[in-house]
Amino acid sequence: MGKDFTTALRPAIVMTILFAALLGIAYPLAMTGVGQAIFPAQANGSLVRDAGGRVIGSAVVGQAFAAERYFQTRPSAAGKGYDGLASSGSNLGPTSKALVDRVTPDVAKRRAEGATGAVPADLVTASGSGLDPDLSPAAALAQVRRVARVRGLAEAQVRALVEAQVDTSLFGDPHVNVLALNRALDAIRR
Repeated sequence: MGKDFTTALRPAIVMTILFAALLGIAYPLAMTGVGQAIFPAQANGSLVRDAGGRVIGSAVVGQAFAAERYFQTRPSAAGKGYDGLASSGSNLGPTSKALVDRVTPDVAKRRAEGATGAVPADLVTASGSGLDPDLSPAAALAQVRRVARVRGLAEAQVRALVEAQVDTSLFGDPHVNVLALNRALDAIRR
């Protein structure tokens, strides 16, 4: 019995080491190399840079915009807000009292900012990852009045800017990237 065990143990150890090296080192390195060669911008985080070359965000990871002069993103359940190391949703369901308690002040805040009608859900609820960089067009349009007032712009001008930023790509629902929208807003000269 002892000889059969050692005879079977050696190939098991060799295969474990082989597959650990192959799937834990060689394959990830190969995929990283392919990603860097074919899609370097995406492989490096889809970073967005300002005119001076300084990184100001990512096109695929949300960030908080707290100033009233900017379109604000949806709330984040990731850590203390848009923390990539703590990406997660809140896991609160539609019948959760904790969700109602968390959303109620946000709805009141949006109403005070001038939102009328139904407040879009993505303005008051977190996404599944907590890092969503996009809003629905309705959520962006609900903020037009506040942004126009704070910046001293015509609502029609800000509304047109939002509508120009709507991405209606082949996959998914129409959406607006908040970082791109705020950069376009900053580019407006009064």
